[in-house]
Amino acid sequence: MLSKQIIAVARGRGLLYTKNLRSIAPSLKRGWDFAAPHARTSKFHSSKLLEAITVKVPVMAESITEGTLKSWSKQVGDSVSADEEIATIETDKIDVSVNAPESGKIVQLLAAEEDTVTVGQDLVIIEPGEVEAAAPPAPKAEAPAESTPAESKKSQTPSPSESEKKPVEKKEAPKKEAAAPKKEKEAAPVARPTPGSRNETRVKMNRMRLRIAERLKESQNAAASLTTFNEIDMSSLMEMRKKFKDQVLKEHEVKLGYMSAFAKACTLALKEIPAANASIEGEEIVYRDYVDLSVAVATPKGLVTPVVRNTETMNFVDIEKEIAFLGKKARDGKLTLEDMAGGTFTISNGGVFGSLYGTPIINLPQSAVLGMHAIKEKPVVVNGQIVIRPIMVVALTYDHRLLDGREAVTFLVKVKDYLEDPRKMLLA
Repeated sequence: MLSKQIIAVARGRGLLYTKNLRSIAPSLKRGWDFAAPHARTSKFHSSKLLEAITVKVPVMAESITEGTLKSWSKQVGDSVSADEEIATIETDKIDVSVNAPESGKIVQLLAAEEDTVTVGQDLVIIEPGEVEAAAPPAPKAEAPAESTPAESKKSQTPSPSESEKKPVEKKEAPKKEAAAPKKEKEAAPVARPTPGSRNETRVKMNRMRLRIAERLKESQNAAASLTTFNEIDMSSLMEMRKKFKDQVLKEHEVKLGYMSAFAKACTLALKEIPAANASIEGEEIVYRDYVDLSVAVATPKGLVTPVVRNTETMNFVDIEKEIAFLGKKARDGKLTLEDMAGGTFTISNGGVFGSLYGTPIINLPQSAVLGMHAIKEKPVVVNGQIVIRPIMVVALTYDHRLLDGREAVTFLVKVKDYLEDPRKMLLA
């Protein structure tokens, strides 16, 4: 980067030629002779000389006005390219990347990690300029000349005096090795925690966890929640999956799981029980002709619910593709607000973690949520005979302000019927 002195001289030369200031011409000429080589090799416009750029906290969403500066990707003195990420801001819903508007060098960081920053706040100052190319690696030092075979043999051949001393060295070595452990034992500090240690560690909750806690407590306080259970015989669905999973993977490059079948069964049941797909807004009930399924995905930062939209128009493969796509974005921390906005019904699969029973919490303003659980073999009665079948317990938590018990139980029974005989979904 050009120094202020060089730039001043460069500007002064232009002044000399335009105004013919003869009184300062000799000293200015000497200054220009020194500065000219640097000025000629630099590409710049005089209007942008030393103009630092202040990068501000970007607009994140209509409902988000602040966030926590989670980490800096660059530090003072580092070079950055245009659109390169320089910081990450954590909000209660998503992580927002702050990118450099131009290439240049970081001059000053105006906030520290874990600070709360607001939209439009000054965040970092960048001095524009071309990013310097990485210096070529320094040539390796020449290796010492290798010894010739004759020399190596000569060095490997022990001299008579050395062979005579070898027995003495062998006797001394074990003594040194045996003494080493004693020294290590003596030097090892006793740092083991005493039995019954009562240590505590306090960790600040991230914004997403705080928002999840707020939303769940809000749901418990606002909704008149009630949960109903049922058992599903998974034999037919497991047989169908086993038969077609390889074909689906080969033709569509997606794994055929159970989630697509549950999503389709819930979609069909929601069309038959519209109240389960509705929501309360003020003193009105909003009924919907479409189905947007929120699928709960566990991430290191917390539970998120990306939305699979218009599942009434999708088949099993389409649903699996969309769930796989959103799941990957969630685990990579790339979900946007649009991916999680809306949703008319939620499916949560605690069975992947081994859960047998559970009562899921409603995701407001939705009116119901379906909880899936682990598949376990159980003895059941079929046509008067006791047989062993793979059974999954499912739970439906619903808002009793909107759904009566009859509607909620009917919904869950319909889901059970569709899954125990998947062919019925083709006829619905």
